[in-house]
Amino acid sequence: MSLLEHFPVLRHRNYRLLWLGQLVSTSGSMMQNAAVLWHVSLLVPGGAREKAAALGLVGLVKFLPIVVFSLVGGVVADAIDRRKLMLVSQAGMTVCAALLAFVTLRGLESLWPVYVLVGLHAAFGSFDGPARQALIPSLVPRELLGNALNLNTILFHASNVIGPPLAGVVIASFGVGWVYFANALSFLAVIGALCLMHGVDARPQGTKSDVSLRAAWEGLVFVFRAPMIRSTMLIDFVATFFSSATALLPIFVQEILHVGAQEYGLLYAAQFWGALVVGFILVKIVDKIEHPGRAFFWAVLAYGAATIGFGYSTSFWLTWAFLAIVGAADMLSTVIRNVLRQTLTPDHLRGRMTSVSMIFFMGGPQLGEVEAGYVAKAFGPVFSVVSGGLACIVASTAIAWWTPELWRYRRGDVERAKAG
Repeated sequence: MSLLEHFPVLRHRNYRLLWLGQLVSTSGSMMQNAAVLWHVSLLVPGGAREKAAALGLVGLVKFLPIVVFSLVGGVVADAIDRRKLMLVSQAGMTVCAALLAFVTLRGLESLWPVYVLVGLHAAFGSFDGPARQALIPSLVPRELLGNALNLNTILFHASNVIGPPLAGVVIASFGVGWVYFANALSFLAVIGALCLMHGVDARPQGTKSDVSLRAAWEGLVFVFRAPMIRSTMLIDFVATFFSSATALLPIFVQEILHVGAQEYGLLYAAQFWGALVVGFILVKIVDKIEHPGRAFFWAVLAYGAATIGFGYSTSFWLTWAFLAIVGAADMLSTVIRNVLRQTLTPDHLRGRMTSVSMIFFMGGPQLGEVEAGYVAKAFGPVFSVVSGGLACIVASTAIAWWTPELWRYRRGDVERAKAG
C-alpha cells in the first residue's frame, strides 16, 4: 500500500510543502533541545544534584515565555494572516539559534546566555504554534483533518527519532555549537515552504477576532466551558508535569548508566521510536476508536507506569524500552486529544484554543523539568522520576473521576460534547 493511500492528505500541495518543511525544521529543533541539556550539564561543575537544578532551570526559561506570550500568540493568530505570522516567528527562531551557535563556538563558559536565548526561542515559538495549528484546517478538506493531525503528530515524533541521535553524533564529533548552527539552517525549510504556497486563504474564517484582552478572555472561556477540551488539557498538564524526566536524562546517562553522548542521543530518541510505531497503527484506527476518552485516559496511565520503570532501571536497553513505552502511550493520548480539540473548536477560535493548549501541552513538561530538577537535587534523580510517575497516575485518575463526560464520550458525540 502506497504512502498516499495511508496519508491521502499528502495529495494536497500546500499541506505537503508545510509538512516537509516542518520535518526538517522540527528535526533541527529536537537536535537543539537535546544539545541544550547536554551543554548545560557540561557547564555546571559538581555532581548529579548540582547539575539537576541547572537542568531544571532550562524548563523554567522555556515555560515563562509560554505563559506570557501564548495567549497573545493565539489572539494574534485569530486576527491576522496566519502564514505571515509564521514567517515572522520562524525568522525569529532562526536568529536565536544562530546567536546560540555564535556564542558557543566562541567559547561560552557561562550559563546565562544559553538560558536567555532558549527563552527568546520559546517566546517566538509561542506565536508560531497557534498560527501553525490554526493554518492546517485551511490547507486540507474537513474530512482529512484527522489524517493531517495524525501525520503532524508522527512528524513530531519522527523528528525526535532523527534529531537527538544526530545531535549526539555531532556533539561527539564536532561540538555542541554546530548543533545550534544546524538548527538555524533548518528553519529555512519552513520559511521556503511558506513562500512557495499559493492559493491559500490563511486569514481566520468566520467571526474575526481583534487583538484585545476581551478576545483572549473569549478563548479561555470557550476552553474551560467545553468539558472534553478542558479535561484533556488538565490531564495532559498534570501527566507531563509529574512525569517529565527528559531534563534528568543526562544525569542518568552519566551517573547511573555510565555511557556517553552517542548513547544519550539514542536514549533521548527512544520514546519517539515507540511513538512512531503507534502513530502508524493509528492511521487506520484513530477514526474507529469507539470510546476515545477512555483510550486517552488509559494511555496516560501507561505513560506514568512506564516512567516509573525508567526511574528504576539500571540497564541501558531496559531504560530504552521503558522510554519507548512512554512515547507510545504519549502518541496515543496526543492524537486523540488533538482530534477532539480541533473537531470541537470553531475556526475563528482555533488560534486561541491552541494557545491555551500550548500552555498545558508545552508548559506542563517545561515546568515539570523544574520540579524534577529540584526534587532530584533534594532526594536524588531516581526518587524524582519514580515519584513523578506515581503522581501522574494519581492526579490523572482524580481529574478523570471528576469529568464523567470523558468516560462517557463515544465516537460521533460531537454535538453533545459541544453542548457540554
